[in-house]
Amino acid sequence: MAQTLDAVKTAGPATGPATPAERVARRKSLLNWIAVHALGVAAALFFVLPFVFLLLTSLMSDQQALTRDLWPHPFEWSNYRRVFETDGFLTWWRNTLLYAGLGTVLTVVSSLPVAYALAKFRFRGRHLSLMLVISMMMLPPQVVVIPMYLFWAKQLDMSGTLWPLIIPMAFGDAFSIFLLRQFLLTIPNEYLDAAKVDGCGEFRTLMRVVVPMAKPGIAAVALFQFFYAWNDYFGPQIYASENPAAWTLSYGLDSFKSAHHTDWNLTMAATVLVMAPVILVFFFAQKAFVEGVTLTGVKG
Repeated sequence: MAQTLDAVKTAGPATGPATPAERVARRKSLLNWIAVHALGVAAALFFVLPFVFLLLTSLMSDQQALTRDLWPHPFEWSNYRRVFETDGFLTWWRNTLLYAGLGTVLTVVSSLPVAYALAKFRFRGRHLSLMLVISMMMLPPQVVVIPMYLFWAKQLDMSGTLWPLIIPMAFGDAFSIFLLRQFLLTIPNEYLDAAKVDGCGEFRTLMRVVVPMAKPGIAAVALFQFFYAWNDYFGPQIYASENPAAWTLSYGLDSFKSAHHTDWNLTMAATVLVMAPVILVFFFAQKAFVEGVTLTGVKG
C-alpha cells in the first residue's frame, strides 16, 4: 500500500498545464477552423440569398413588390394560383415535361449501346470513332442550326413543334456517349467474360450485367440531359416560337415576364415554379449524380 502511494506521488497528475507551444498550436487550429467555416458560410450565403430573395418576393403583394421591403406582410400564396391560371402556363408545363422526359429517355437508350461498344469492343477504327465523338462535343450547336432548320422546317414541315428537338435525341448525344464510355471503362471485363461463358450474348450482357452496374453513370447522364432540355431556350425559340401551343417553360417565361413587367411578385412566382422541379430532382438524385460524375474520371 505504501509503495502504491509513493508511485502515485512520483507520477504526479495525469495531464499537466499546457506548454506555450501547445497553446499556440491550439490557437492556430481554432483560427484555421474559424477561417475555413467563415469562408464556407460566406459562399453558402452568396448562393442561397438570391433564392431566398426570389422566394420572398414571390409571396409579396403587387404594391409591396415595388418597395424596399424584404419580408412579405401578409404572405400572398395566391400568387402561385394566379400564375397557374395564366393562359398557356399549364401547356408550357406539359410541353416541357414531354421535351425533357422523352428526350432524356431517347438519349440514354441511344447513347448507352454506342458507349458500350466504344468501351468494351475491340475493332478497327475504334479510336477514330472516339475522336469523332469528342470532336462533336467541341462543335457549337449554332454552327449547324441553319441546315438543321432548313431540313426540319422546309423539307419535313415540322416547324412550330418540338419534334425537331426530340427526334435527334434518338440518335445519341456526343457528351452522353463520352460520359457513359468513361464510366463503363471502370467495369471489370471479368464480369462480362463470365456472362458470356454462361451463354449471354452481347445484348443480354449489356442488359443483365452492364446496365445494373452502370446505374450511377446512367443517372448522371439522364440528369444532365433532363436539366439541359428543361432549361433549353435556344431550341424552342428556333423551332416553336411561331406556335404558342408548343412553347416550353423557358421560352414561355420570357413571354410571361414581358406581359407582367411591373408585377414582379408574379414574375418571381413563375420563376420559382420553373426552378422547383429541377431543384427537387437534383435533391433526390444527388447521390447517384455525384457518384456517376466522380467515377467517370477513374480511367481514361
